[in-house]
Amino acid sequence: MFLIMGLLDKLNSPGDIRKMSITELYELCDDMRRFLVSNISETGGHLASNLGVVEITVAIHNIFDTSRDRLIFDVGHQCYTHKILTGRREGFAHLRGKDGVSGFPSPEESVHDAFVTGHASTSVSVALGMAKAAAALGDDYSVIALIGDGALTGGLAYEGLINAGNSGVPLIVILNDNEMSITQNVGGLSNHLANLRVRPYYLFFKKIYRKTIAKIPLVGKGVTKFFRKIKAGVRSTFLPSSMFENMGFTYFGPADGHNIKEVCRLLKVAREAKKPILIHLKTTKGKGYKFAEEKPEVYHGVPGFNIKNGEPKQPQSITYGTAFGEALLDLAKKDRKICALTAAMRTGTGLDDFSEDLPEQFFDVGIAEGHAVTMAGGLAKQGMLPVCALYATFLQRAYDMVFHDVCLSNLHVVFAIDRAGLVSDDGPTHQGIYDVGILLQMPNMTVLCPWGVSEMKHMLKYAIYDLKGPVAIRYPRGGDTVAENCIRPHKPVGLDCVRPLLIREGKDITLVTYGRMTNNVLEAAEILSERGIDVSVIRLTVISGLLFDEIMKLHSDTQALYVIEECVEAGSVASKLALEASASDTPVKVIAINLGNKTAPPATTEELMEMYGLDAKSIAETIISTRQ
Repeated sequence: MFLIMGLLDKLNSPGDIRKMSITELYELCDDMRRFLVSNISETGGHLASNLGVVEITVAIHNIFDTSRDRLIFDVGHQCYTHKILTGRREGFAHLRGKDGVSGFPSPEESVHDAFVTGHASTSVSVALGMAKAAAALGDDYSVIALIGDGALTGGLAYEGLINAGNSGVPLIVILNDNEMSITQNVGGLSNHLANLRVRPYYLFFKKIYRKTIAKIPLVGKGVTKFFRKIKAGVRSTFLPSSMFENMGFTYFGPADGHNIKEVCRLLKVAREAKKPILIHLKTTKGKGYKFAEEKPEVYHGVPGFNIKNGEPKQPQSITYGTAFGEALLDLAKKDRKICALTAAMRTGTGLDDFSEDLPEQFFDVGIAEGHAVTMAGGLAKQGMLPVCALYATFLQRAYDMVFHDVCLSNLHVVFAIDRAGLVSDDGPTHQGIYDVGILLQMPNMTVLCPWGVSEMKHMLKYAIYDLKGPVAIRYPRGGDTVAENCIRPHKPVGLDCVRPLLIREGKDITLVTYGRMTNNVLEAAEILSERGIDVSVIRLTVISGLLFDEIMKLHSDTQALYVIEECVEAGSVASKLALEASASDTPVKVIAINLGNKTAPPATTEELMEMYGLDAKSIAETIISTRQ
């Protein structure tokens, strides 16, 4: 059961929040935290980040009307309180599920969600565009960007800030400074924010000075002028020059982000200022739940857990990510040329132990995927063996760097592409269904697709030591997907050749696939066999530089070639084979079974497979229908 109580239970619309007293707002925040912990313990989701922004979000809704005013989250996973306050509380029973509420802002869900924000560092640029639109069209609404300090490790955030600060248009940027991102913040920004935190002491004495010295009769104005010069010297000597002020923002803070009265006051002032304002708020990630406060990185994104002890309800099995991290660490301990890079995905990509055991060979660059890729290129050029670990969805953000800074120069960078294929829970912004088309475009790129964790480990060593130039290893989220009853070769294949492998022989049709889809395809072949259709199955270990002639030899005299993939059709293996087939003298009909041009909503991987016809039963039914 899900916990609903107090003021939260009585909340009928966001407008009710604007009528509440400060005391009632605090009570609402307490209700909100109990609701979040209770619900997310059942469904899983992003916990620590949402617990940290409860007061900020409630304060925003106390001052603004998000059905008209535009609120942009960065990153979007901290939007849970906003969604609950805007009429989607019931959807949290199936959070990030097929019939529930999305874990990220979705304008399709509600008018209160201003923009899709699943990737970091985008909010200020979006907000500036909206503020410019309001000015151009003469519309009267406020624009607020709520950005976490982790998102400020991404370069796009600074491009937006530089333009926004000097734009002159009304715009409010709220910096949620919890001294944490998904993994610990890196770089000069963290030091800058730490320095800014001394400012409350300076501002306190400034407030006292204004109330006393300036009001002394006769001499007050003269003394004030004198001390103004001293103040400027003190400020420049003891305080950092705020980069936000240098960008053109009027800077407020830092202030306590859990002090609703103060946050509401700052928001009111910012709304009336009618110019670019940056409000710096300090918060505690995971606030209100002991285990999330103590280990916010662990409770960033969690499965269902036991509230009393914080432990996962289901035992955690070995995943591709953890296996990758273990295998890379073993190799790197024997070879100091091997180094690992990631972009604030240390835990998610399985590199925690690597970072602790070999800190000199580990680089977490923050939420800056493009920088990670280009840095890897520099490392490779000077003789290192860089392995760049990224999620497939975030590889998209480094498209140009992969091409220009690695592939064009044929540099030996190994890309470990986690979350390849369909991804459960997180919806359209986090799917790994576009990287196949990206990678197959790249010059000199070798793309490996393991079938199971064991093969992935062998491929990693092979990619580092036996291949040249850029290499990508694609593997899915979660654990080993190789079914025990599947026919497997006695040893990993494709590590000493790039030839396709015939793993089932038949005379009627041929199915071609790779990666974890091999399981579904083999099961589909069994279903088809029961229907009297004799099926061959070809598995591709390498999907780049396809050897069409080799596939044709294995294809034999069967009637059709079906290519089954969990990716979009544009740039897919099927599209490549169809093009080669049309240019060859071999009459063969290539039929694609993939996602076409669709996006994927929040749902489990199994539900997504069925939804897009990629489960074994659906594959068999599609093939039968095309043969009739």
